[in-house]
This record gives sequence, structure tokens and C-alpha cells, in this order.
Amino acid sequence: MAEDLKIRVGAGLGTGTAPEEFGAAVDLLERAGVDSLWLPEAVYSPRIDPVVGLTHALARTSKLKVGTGVMVLPGRDPVLVAKQLASLAALAPKRVLPVFGLKPARDAELPLFPVPQGRRAAVFDESLLLIKALLEQEEVTFEGEFFRVEGVGLGTRPVKRLDLWLGGKAPGALRRVGRLADGWLASFLTPEEARAGREAIQKAAAEADREVEADHFGISLIVAEDGIPDALAASIAARSDADPSRLIAGSWRAARDLIAEHIDAGLSKFVLYPAGPEPIERFVENFAEHAIPLQT
Repeated sequence: MAEDLKIRVGAGLGTGTAPEEFGAAVDLLERAGVDSLWLPEAVYSPRIDPVVGLTHALARTSKLKVGTGVMVLPGRDPVLVAKQLASLAALAPKRVLPVFGLKPARDAELPLFPVPQGRRAAVFDESLLLIKALLEQEEVTFEGEFFRVEGVGLGTRPVKRLDLWLGGKAPGALRRVGRLADGWLASFLTPEEARAGREAIQKAAAEADREVEADHFGISLIVAEDGIPDALAASIAARSDADPSRLIAGSWRAARDLIAEHIDAGLSKFVLYPAGPEPIERFVENFAEHAIPLQT
């Protein structure tokens, strides 16, 4: 399988890049030939908002693809999200990579994305269906439990169909990818867990009489420059029984080895984040040396 997959490696920014340095970091990634930049949702942090950052990065580049990795969907109006995506796809064709998630990584941010009690997953499913309809159909009538529109259109649709990817690793999340999404961007999984996740998604897709393309499976990986920091290892231990070295790369050599294992597990899209406040210049230098040559 690995021989047929198109391997791509993108980058995320770490805590070493201040908001006022964002533009210069984007320019550096473009000059270095990095495939894509990924922006996570972290409201209570110095990180740039993913939609604002995506817009800014696309506006100042011509080749760099930009993705949300990942952006919370339930709690946002899906019609407005669809309009944002359609607008961005018109302004930067083939360079917009949306990935959505069920909820924010930080519990403190959950109230910022309100949904009816106990209905977050149902809102997620319905939001995805409505967004897909608006992006693909000239006129949409949709009557769901949470959202209703009648005879509306966005006025513009992507020339090339916009793939919608999802994050998540719970059984329900994997089934959702198989039923509704075009791809999967995982995180904090061992290669063995990633293989099992991919197989679960493909099983759910087959049961829904659809297919997720073979090269639409990916994972985000944190890369430490010189060993996994103790605080990061402790944080990982709190959420997983796996050896931290199976989830986080303690060096760039280890990153290459982990990527190779994930490729063997059937994944082909990778997002690498620095583990700490590493200067963006050094991260991109290492990225260009160790990650870009892995692409096919």
C-alpha cells in the first residue's frame, strides 16, 4: 500500500513563534518549500485564530497550503462556516485544508462552543451534512433537528470539490469519519493505534456504502529537538498508557522512524509541530533537511 500513497508533510507553529512573528514565519515556510501550514484551535492561548490565520497566510503566499488542525465545528453556525470555506477556496484555489473536531482540547474552552446538552455529536453530524450540501449544491433546502434553510445558496462554490477532514480517535469519531468525512487527521496515537483507527474508518465507510480515499489518512506529530521534555512526557502519560516515544519524536531521526511506521500503517499525511519554544528558523531548517525528503 505504501508504494501507492502520496506522502506529504506539513508544519505547525510552536510556542516559540509569537503572534507578531506569524507573518514572517509563513513567509519562511513558503520560501523553504514546505507543503502546508496547520493552525490548531486554542482560544485561551497566544495562538492565532485558525480562520484568521488561514486567511492571512493564504493572502501572503502563492503555493503554501493552509489547514485547520483542528477547528471545532459544533457551536459554530455551519452556514457561516461554509461561506468562509467557499470564500477562501475562491481566493486560494486548491490550498484550503479544513479539518474539524468535536470539541476543543481544553475543557475551559467548551462553553465557547455551546450546543444543546448531550447533543454535541448530533450537532456535529448535522453541521457536516449542511456544510457539504452548501459547498456542492447551487441551491439547498435542508431541514434537520438543529438547522433549517430553504432554497438558499452561497453564490459561489469551490471549482474543485473541497475535502472535509475530521480529527478524533474515539470509536464514535472514527465511525463519523467513515460515514461523513473525506479524510482523517489523528493525533497522539501509536502507529499500531493509527492502523486500527484507519481500518475502523474504512469499515464504517464500507458499511455506509462509501469510500475514504486511501491517501486521506494522516496524523499530527510533535518533534522534540533533543529528547522528550519531562513535562511533555508527563502530560502524555496522563492521557495514554503508551510509551511517550511511540507518540512523540524525541529527535528528528526518531521523527523519520515514526513517520515510516505510520506510512507502513497506511497513513500518508503528516503535520509536525515543535515540542517547545524552538526558534522557527531552526525548526524549518531541520524540517527541510529531515521531513521534506520524505515526500513522494
